[in-house]
Amino acid sequence: MKEVNIYRQELDYSANESYKSLRTNLLFCGEDKKVITVTSCTPNEGKSTVSLNLALSLADSGKKVLFIDADLRKSVLMGGTEVEGEEIKGLSHLLSHQETIENVICATNVPRFHIIYAGTVPPNPAELLGGKYFKRFLSAIRKVYDYVIIDTPPLGSVIDSAVIADECDGSIIVMESGVISYRFAQDVKGQLEKCNCPILGVILNKVDMSKQGYYGKYYGKYYGKYGDKKTEKK
Repeated sequence: MKEVNIYRQELDYSANESYKSLRTNLLFCGEDKKVITVTSCTPNEGKSTVSLNLALSLADSGKKVLFIDADLRKSVLMGGTEVEGEEIKGLSHLLSHQETIENVICATNVPRFHIIYAGTVPPNPAELLGGKYFKRFLSAIRKVYDYVIIDTPPLGSVIDSAVIADECDGSIIVMESGVISYRFAQDVKGQLEKCNCPILGVILNKVDMSKQGYYGKYYGKYYGKYGDKKTEKK
């Protein structure tokens, strides 16, 4: 098994606590929700960063985690790793039967954390991901790992995420704050709902935390009169 070094992003207190909260929420979804797909509406919403940090947070908590870069069209993951020696084979090599599972899973400098890279861009990503071999592959690795986090392409751009989600236990949508319209978000949500995969939630990313006054007003508005009989009836 090849080893790679993961460059971990230095998170401030707020971001670190957010990932811990996200990890806790995922743990409370139940043990049957262990193969999770992560998508977004459009590129550059921070999907890959969020999914990788979530996977690392799960590993930090003692879980054995496999992170799969399934964005076979435009992977951004290799920029955050250090690789020694020959070129790393990835998911596209596995699904096209050029490599075995053992040769595409990489150990990392993070304990209990393994990774599979996307590999060479294939001419038929959706066909490879929708094939029987990908289903058998997921069935095999779910017996080895506590969690499998799959980073997928934006569902608002290509269908790959829906194809992958159909074989997963749950899906998460990463959405950039103030950028995605309500109608577009509903369209992406609708595509996921057609799959045999429940939507576990939406992660609002790139929130401007300098506007914390807004959150104070929000919670004050909805929770400030907790216990008020008139409020409860309303």
